[in-house]
Amino acid sequence: MAGLEENGPEPTTSCADPQGDPFLHTRFAIPARPATFLRRERLVRHLDQALRTPLTMISGAAGAGKTLLAADWAAREDRSVAWLTNDAAAQGCGMFWAYFLQALSASGVPPPAEVGSPADASRVDQTLLTRLAAGLSDRDRPAIVVLDEYDRVTAPEIAEQLEFVLHHAGRGMRLILVTRTEPLLPLHRYRAVGDMTEIRAAELAFTPEEAAELLELHGLRVPVSAARTLVERTRGWAAGLRLCALAAQESPDPETYLKEFEVDRTTVADFLLAEVLKRQSPEAQDLLLRVSVLDRFGPELANSLTGRADAESVLAGLHRENAFVEYLGHDRYRLHPLFGEILHAHLRMRSPGLEPELHRRAATWLRDSGSLAETLGHGAAAGDWEFTAGALVDDLAIGQLFTGLRSDHLAELFSGMGPEATSPATDLVRAARELARSDLDHGLPHLRHAEQSLAEEEGIPAGDTAPGLAAARLSCALLEALAGRLTGSPARAETAAETAEELQQEVPARLLDAHPELAALLSTHLGSTRLWAGSFEDAHDALSTAVACSGGASTALPREEALGHLALIDYLNGWPGRAERKALAAVTETERFGLREESGSGIELLVLAAVAVDRNELDRAQALLDTAAGSHHAMRDPVMRAGRALATARLLLARGEMHAALEAAEPRVAADVVSPWSEAHKALVTSAAHLAEGRPETAAELLQEVPGEQPACLVGAARAQPAAGRPGEARDLLDRVRPEGRTGPAVTVRASLVRAQAADRAGDSATARRLVAHALHEARRERLRRPFLEAGPWIRPLLGTVPLRGLAEGWLTPGPPACDAQRARAEDQPSAPVVEELSGREHDVLERLAQMMSTEEIAADLYVSVNTVKTHLKSVYRKLSVNRRHDAVHRARELRLL
Repeated sequence: MAGLEENGPEPTTSCADPQGDPFLHTRFAIPARPATFLRRERLVRHLDQALRTPLTMISGAAGAGKTLLAADWAAREDRSVAWLTNDAAAQGCGMFWAYFLQALSASGVPPPAEVGSPADASRVDQTLLTRLAAGLSDRDRPAIVVLDEYDRVTAPEIAEQLEFVLHHAGRGMRLILVTRTEPLLPLHRYRAVGDMTEIRAAELAFTPEEAAELLELHGLRVPVSAARTLVERTRGWAAGLRLCALAAQESPDPETYLKEFEVDRTTVADFLLAEVLKRQSPEAQDLLLRVSVLDRFGPELANSLTGRADAESVLAGLHRENAFVEYLGHDRYRLHPLFGEILHAHLRMRSPGLEPELHRRAATWLRDSGSLAETLGHGAAAGDWEFTAGALVDDLAIGQLFTGLRSDHLAELFSGMGPEATSPATDLVRAARELARSDLDHGLPHLRHAEQSLAEEEGIPAGDTAPGLAAARLSCALLEALAGRLTGSPARAETAAETAEELQQEVPARLLDAHPELAALLSTHLGSTRLWAGSFEDAHDALSTAVACSGGASTALPREEALGHLALIDYLNGWPGRAERKALAAVTETERFGLREESGSGIELLVLAAVAVDRNELDRAQALLDTAAGSHHAMRDPVMRAGRALATARLLLARGEMHAALEAAEPRVAADVVSPWSEAHKALVTSAAHLAEGRPETAAELLQEVPGEQPACLVGAARAQPAAGRPGEARDLLDRVRPEGRTGPAVTVRASLVRAQAADRAGDSATARRLVAHALHEARRERLRRPFLEAGPWIRPLLGTVPLRGLAEGWLTPGPPACDAQRARAEDQPSAPVVEELSGREHDVLERLAQMMSTEEIAADLYVSVNTVKTHLKSVYRKLSVNRRHDAVHRARELRLL
């Protein structure tokens, strides 16, 4: 692929990681070797095998010389080497792969533009990995990738994803892992087929001869015998040898010092503290201990922890002295990880109780500098929940608890907040966490407390009001709109939306620009509530506003939900094709940003299932319902519950499971207002069940009682009239259907078929055929099969006639014969018209019918009552257009149902 050629055009690459921070380019730089570095040719020759095997592992303890070996080898290569020093892997697989892709680009091997980049730090989409592997597999020369400090990658999913890319990249990639621990990869498979090069601790260990050379580079001339003693005591550990050499340089008797030096974990810590920390000035020691609570830092942040103003010069001096302080560029530093861990532990012993205060100071400084994620992390570490929650609310970032990007991270961050933290901000965070799980019982009391506290603060004289009051009230409005959605209360949601619109004038524009998810969430909640109430046009306006929101990944989830709700509106109006397109767009909206499927409500999956039922794709419908049920979506509002009831009940109806369909039609949701379309759906299911069981009068009455003259209900009521012997009343009911622009073919096709049935009953075959032809034309575009399956036996002879057969062939009935001879024979008898699908239990009964079993024998064999068997037989006869057992078996065999 062109995007992976070294000399190909460079694709557009992101300059920021998934959290919005600039990429740290030092992580892509091959580390420089110190002047005292000793090149060991035996290791370099072994590492050369990396070009012959897909996987190479350099494994050893900290300080074993792994990184310098790989860096020396990589710097000598005559080709590009992508280098990545792992640091952000603990933040999630999305961050890992964002840096992985950036490392390829930095090495001159950019991935194709279509690969994209993860938007969520916590996860990555499988499509991205597939495209990356495919791009690598097309390369003529393999891309060499070195992952340094790979032991920091502890997430099993990252290891699985890396194995996937390595396996499918084939000869297009050579992966070198530099790690302290055994990586979570199927190493046994690579070893078994000889596809792995290994350099382990025993090989990394210095020999006495190498140790003597290393010491000589440090200006220490000792005999090989003395070096052998040191190697025995240090076990050839590179860092120990180097540390020992540095210390021996200052000793009046280096050889004696080398003989007495012993290394274990405690000794190393003591050595670093004694020979590195204690050699620094008191100011430098204090700074090193205090910044050990930070991952990375600049001079100003360090000053805030020390209370002094000398951090810039102290840090520069420590870096120059190689005192385990690494410079990252852009005036940013970090401690060597091993040194940092030792300092952190020493801080806790030397100054117990100081650590929370340092986190608090860091959080305060970071809040002023605008780094919200780090602010929240340090605030939580300090246990200052009022501050931490206040930072989230004041930044207008409470919507991030609902966007799927940082939702899990924030929920976990605040999981340690106890009941002793009492402020409007902490109550708002608690309310948001509970409402994000659709838990009204626990969420609403916290929301009430927050609103009451904010109302009291509004009475404080001007100038004394706590900062961020408008942001807190706007956060309340967002949660109120969500509460209105969850309770099915249009008035509540409308009031919240009006309040939010007013408050947005009081909030700094920079905050609104930084958090476009807030407006998108508000519009989605409002649109969902309007949809529940049956105000489709107003719902469409609000939902379309949410879909049009900018913001990329931050608004992807509300855009997905809005598209899913718009799809449901199209479906309810009878437009399955439009509904399907919007539902598929909703699925794509979050997939392209790698968001978790369960982040939203999953309403689009339910719409796709309902569309599949209308097309008689029952297995697909069941699979979609199973996927929606298995995703554990957090949002459980009335629209979602009613949508699930709609799709499930219609699927059960299509399978002939009447009792189960009636049970499923109840959405089992408490709402402040009754939803007209939800009630209409329940009536349609109940009516269809009565009609299928031979009670047309009851079926018609149920639908005529539904208020509002909804087109689908009028058509359903009309459908029951011919079965009751009143075709004229069917026409009268259909005349009341107003064919407005929003009524789609799922309604109009059924209306045409009812008119055709009435004409057929009246003996007007020409009109019946014309109406069926019209219905076929409309249905074919949408692949609507269910209306014809539901029509009943009267339509089958019509579908078998020559004028209509061509309209039905290929999508509703079997296509034309494959050869001329077969076509000639088929002209003498019409092709088998569509037959309504038998349920599983009906098929069981039919099989036993073919075995000449009596009704009583079938009942005993299936462990059901005789009446249940008779009900199934009646349904089988109706679906096969027969009246007797023998005819049912004969017809089933013709149709290859037996």
